[in-house]
Parts: sequence; structure tokens; C-alpha cells
Amino acid sequence: MNQQLNQPSLSEQGVTFTVVVDSVKRECLITPQALQKLSALGREDSEADMLEIFHAYEANISGVARRLVAAGVAGSPLVMSAETFNSPRTR
Repeated sequence: MNQQLNQPSLSEQGVTFTVVVDSVKRECLITPQALQKLSALGREDSEADMLEIFHAYEANISGVARRLVAAGVAGSPLVMSAETFNSPRTR
């Protein structure tokens, strides 16, 4: 069962949220820089803006977080930086 729990909340480091993958509950954090990268707005001035951006891209963010958890990526919380959302390089 894959699902997201709890409401996202602001922290000093970004937006925190929880996902569950195959009965494993993981705390996650997405940095302001990652949110800025996802958003064409590029605004991280106020706390409300970070949450607005998170909610606008929540399905994408949660999906990536669940895949990272399923792949066994370590971290508590699981930190999602701007680099997390880089496109894979192809030759």
C-alpha cells in the first residue's frame, strides 16, 4: 500500500511530509531550492509560497519520494534537494 500521511508542514529546512510505502512510514523533506526548481514562479520568499508550490507539485513530489523509499534510499528525514529532480543524462 502506497500513500501519503499527515499534512505537509513548514520547517526551517523546507517542507516536511510523510509517505508510506509497503507499510514503511518515512519522514521526508523537500528543500526550498527543490521547490523553486519545480516551480516556474521561483518564489521562496514567504512560507506560504513554499506550501503553495508544494501543493501545486504534490503528486510529483510524493511520487518521487515513494520511489526513493522503495529503492532503499537512506536518510531520516529523506531529503529531496534540487538535484533530486534533475533529468537523467543520456548520451
